[in-house]
Amino acid sequence: MQAYPLDVIEFYLAPNGNDAWSGRLREPNADGNDGPLATLKGALQKIRCLRERPVHLATPHVIGGLKGPVVVWLRGGRYELAEPVTIGADEAVPVTFAACPGETPVLDGGVRVSDWQVGTCNGRTAWTADLPEVRAGRWFFRELFVNGERRLRPRLPKQGLVRMDTVPGMPLPAGWGGGGYTQFTCVEGDVKPFRNLTDVEVVYVHFWIEERSPIAAFDPAARLVTLSRGSCSNMVGSFGRQLADYYLDNVAEALTDPGEWYLDRAAGKLIYLPLPGETPETCAVVAPKALQLLRLAGSATRSVENVRFRGITFQHTDWRHPGEEPRASQDLLPNASVTWFNRGDRAAAGQAAADVPGVIHLEYARDCSFEECTIRNVGWYGLFLSNGCHGIRVVGCELRDLGAGGIKINGTAAGEAESGRTGWNRIADNHIHQAGRIFHSAIGVLSMNSAGNVIAHNHIHDLFYSGISVGWVWGYGPSVSHDNLIEKNHIHTIGQGLLSDMGGVYLLGVQPGTIVRGNLIHDVVKAHYGAWALYTDEGSSHIILENNVCYRTNGHVFHQHYGRENTLRNNILVFGDEAATAYSRIEPHVGVLYYRNILVGAGSPMFANAYGGDQRRIFSDLNLFWDTTRAEPLLNRGADGKQEWDLEQWRRLGHDLHSLIADPGFADAAQGDFALAANSPALGLGFQPIDLSDVGPRAAGQRE
Repeated sequence: MQAYPLDVIEFYLAPNGNDAWSGRLREPNADGNDGPLATLKGALQKIRCLRERPVHLATPHVIGGLKGPVVVWLRGGRYELAEPVTIGADEAVPVTFAACPGETPVLDGGVRVSDWQVGTCNGRTAWTADLPEVRAGRWFFRELFVNGERRLRPRLPKQGLVRMDTVPGMPLPAGWGGGGYTQFTCVEGDVKPFRNLTDVEVVYVHFWIEERSPIAAFDPAARLVTLSRGSCSNMVGSFGRQLADYYLDNVAEALTDPGEWYLDRAAGKLIYLPLPGETPETCAVVAPKALQLLRLAGSATRSVENVRFRGITFQHTDWRHPGEEPRASQDLLPNASVTWFNRGDRAAAGQAAADVPGVIHLEYARDCSFEECTIRNVGWYGLFLSNGCHGIRVVGCELRDLGAGGIKINGTAAGEAESGRTGWNRIADNHIHQAGRIFHSAIGVLSMNSAGNVIAHNHIHDLFYSGISVGWVWGYGPSVSHDNLIEKNHIHTIGQGLLSDMGGVYLLGVQPGTIVRGNLIHDVVKAHYGAWALYTDEGSSHIILENNVCYRTNGHVFHQHYGRENTLRNNILVFGDEAATAYSRIEPHVGVLYYRNILVGAGSPMFANAYGGDQRRIFSDLNLFWDTTRAEPLLNRGADGKQEWDLEQWRRLGHDLHSLIADPGFADAAQGDFALAANSPALGLGFQPIDLSDVGPRAAGQRE
């Protein structure tokens, strides 16, 4: 059968275009009556008109007036968006929005602030801009960017955290749970009766989340701070008697350091303290108006399909908190078209900032893609693949300076409508960094209720919680997460001492077919507990973790909370401050199988916990153990921190009968080079050398 010929239809967009023109010309013509279009909305209208043309009976393959796919070429420059562009089923034709070769088109949710008055503030050079929209309550922003870099609102303390003094009505000791607290007392001087007090936000960090609430009132005599939102959990930093640490954000009196800014909403004034060398003439100062930039919005009965973006930059959006009341008329407009996330008056966005939307939102989308795109300077997650998303490709993109995380994936859960299942997407070769700037508990790549995804060859770093998180069922209940592949990612510099209970790769729930392999993970730093490179949390089961190289954590390198029949094989696990591996909640079944791993410590044990009274909750053999500080490594330390086992005692329990204590012969472990010498004793145990040459993003020609 002869295939029908396909004719590509091309349109052009340019900042100097006009939506009344045809869009078929790359440049305006000499008469000034035709040329490129000006906006994505204009291009979508052209596509809709072509689609709605009558179908000729002789050409049934033609979609209306479309004989083939559409390419919309975007010329370089800024395309200002006050509201997100929505692509629905009416535009559901094969269409690619691509940067013209060698040019950089930018979809920009901000506006440039100018007309600065140069003066002083708190003894510093200050620029002040009068913003009537702010004064009238029509505009309120929490982000500011200068020459493409995020600038910070003034905070106290300038560095680090302070600690709550007491929490009225909260019994101690206290762990996770409880919540609903709206008051605490501060240490003298930490909080004051600030100007614009209700614009000051308390950000307190505890366990694995941050909570954020504006101050409702302050009683200086009692040092009592009243918050406008109740806490999600007890206000403690970790288990026990330690109360939560916090900082104050958006304090007018703290506007003292170059690079800081403050928006006085009542006065309608924006004040910026420039960095050395900055002048109003050389700085592009941008304040966001949009919360989102793009929505691909299909339905359960009609998906958006084959929409692709290549080489486009998305930048400059604001943020709002879960359950927050609108604070400006811009939040009430339908053009915001945000699926508002309603958590009532709670101060937290939940674990992994799971309730935070994406600047780019996909719903019931199939076979769409984002390739070689950039998402930067935004307030929420970069992308959210929500219900009914299949075959989505996010490849070769850079996501940086993110208020929340990089990419979130979540469809319907077990027991919910199958039409909303999400999965079989590819997240590969992306660079995700400088994340969690507002929502500190956000994840680099978060896959919640979703199956069959490939998360591979990404470089994820500089965030405050987990790098990659897969699964969203606590315990052994039904889960739709399975067959996810987490491969060849480079994950490092996470936690950074702010939050607790995190993993370079974090797994949750029963996930048959899920494989974590070939990843390079290092430099995981906790606040109080739980800095783990590989973390199988509650109910994680039937997962294979193999060929990973993990080192330098101030917790364990591998940690299993509880789960069933997970396999840890052929991994290099080095320099965990507390232990190489741990299994913290023993249950009456086999939890972990350890085979052919190389475990190296510097005074810390190879295993932590006693593994149950009958010692049959793990199977471990053919491993190589080494300690750089002592002749014979400590094999196991009990949960009480007192009972210890050497290799002989460990073998009496039936473990590691064929394992060895020997120097593995790394090339340079101190510098992170774990290549094995040709005579490494690990090879005699069947250990297979791990090739890290292709970890992280690959060049375009090397991708699958």
